[in-house]
Amino acid sequence: MEETISLQDLFKIIRKRLVHIISLTIIGALIAGVISFFLITPMYQASTQILVNKQAQEQQTIQSQDIQTNLQLINTYNVIIKSPAILSLVIEHLDLNLTPAQLSEKISVASQNDSQVVNVTVQDENPAIAVEIANTTAEVFKNEIPDLMSIKNGVHILSPAILSENPSPVKPNKMLNIAIGAVLGLMIGLGLAFLLEYLDTTIKTEEDVEEILDLPIIGLVSPIPDEQPISNPSRRGRGK
Repeated sequence: MEETISLQDLFKIIRKRLVHIISLTIIGALIAGVISFFLITPMYQASTQILVNKQAQEQQTIQSQDIQTNLQLINTYNVIIKSPAILSLVIEHLDLNLTPAQLSEKISVASQNDSQVVNVTVQDENPAIAVEIANTTAEVFKNEIPDLMSIKNGVHILSPAILSENPSPVKPNKMLNIAIGAVLGLMIGLGLAFLLEYLDTTIKTEEDVEEILDLPIIGLVSPIPDEQPISNPSRRGRGK
């Protein structure tokens, strides 16, 4: 016989184990909060924008082929910015105790909607260092790209990175982590509640007897009180 659980049974299980479920939810949120506030190192972010375009030569009109060429150059520039040829000079300028590979992990480069504007974003534990790395990377790229590409290019820094008075870390997202911890705790609590209910084979109600024996109940035995009522002897004496 297939065992089916109704929605009402599910709510009964949840209500029965509600304290455990709530406790695990709170514990999950607390663990995530402790990790986010005390164990994860905050990361700060700084960004600079670079405009890169190939200077017009003899032809004054802009052809669609030229636009496509510029966009292809942008993809090439995105790779060059994170190359050891650029990052080694950045490390030398700032006297960083990093390898080009380690510095590359801190830098992300992306163009805005296939435009000629390149965003250089740096994340570091120190907000001031993040700003210095972003600006120095842009300056080094601006100075080195003509020699690396062997062509005449116009590289302009649109907006350098600026250190704000009260920088806020971008990682970790503490509230999001706490919410995730609470959801995980809730899921574990629900799973544990249903597991304990499934492993509990004790008979507690008449419905449990009917389900196990597959027989209808024809009678019940009332509970017998532990102490019997004692009659008053003085009343028996008066009746004699």
